[in-house]
Amino acid sequence: MSNGYFFEDLSLGMEAGVQKIVSENDIQLFADISGDRNPVHLDDAYAATTRFKKRIAHGILSASYISAALGTKLPGPGSIYISQTLNFKGPVHIGDEVKTTVRISELIAAKKRVILSCSCTVEGKPVLEGEAVIMVPSRPST
Repeated sequence: MSNGYFFEDLSLGMEAGVQKIVSENDIQLFADISGDRNPVHLDDAYAATTRFKKRIAHGILSASYISAALGTKLPGPGSIYISQTLNFKGPVHIGDEVKTTVRISELIAAKKRVILSCSCTVEGKPVLEGEAVIMVPSRPST
C-alpha cells in the first residue's frame, strides 16, 4: 500500500501526527470553501468584543488536521472515516502552530476497524480532543 498501513500491520499505541501553522490565508480559504463567515473568524473589530478578544480559526479547520493525519499517516491512504467525535477545548489564533496527534487505542479485527484517540495542541495545551473510528483495508491474499 502506498505509504499506508493494512489492518494486519497495525498495533495498539501506534502514533502519528502532523503540524501546521495557521495563517490568515488558511482562515480566509476555509471561510470561502465552507461558507462559514462567522465574524469571530474574519472581523477583528467584532472578535475584539468576544471572550476570545481576537479572531479565532474555525474549529473544524483544526479538526481537518486530524483528517490529514488519518488519511496520510496513520492508517494512511486507503483508510475510510466511519465516525469522529470532537471536543473543542480552546481557541486557535492566526500564527498558532497546531500539533495534531492520532494514536491507536483499539483494534476491531472482525470489522477491520481502528479506533484512534485524536488531539490537537497549541504550545502543549489541548485545543481539540476526540476519537475517530476508521475502516482499514486488509492485506490482499496471495
